[in-house]
Amino acid sequence: MNSPYDIIVRPVVTEKSNLELGKNIYTFIVAKNATKVAVRGAVEKIYSVKVAKVNTMLVAGKKRRYGRISGQDPDLKKAIVYLAKGQKIDALAA
Repeated sequence: MNSPYDIIVRPVVTEKSNLELGKNIYTFIVAKNATKVAVRGAVEKIYSVKVAKVNTMLVAGKKRRYGRISGQDPDLKKAIVYLAKGQKIDALAA
């Protein structure tokens, strides 16, 4: 993973993640092999903010069924990023 854009796939935009924006907590989908240190560096480089803490989790894909055809959504890795006091990511604020 050379680029920070390879580590951060996309931000998570849900009701719960939008409520946490006011508390300086941001949620991102990240690459499966990304470490907490790599996520921290990528967020700091892309958004020019100071990260206080990073939590990561693996999310199993849901089983889906379309008539007779069944499949599964892909597994994901999520990172919950806590920013330092006074920091804010303007691009994600609604």
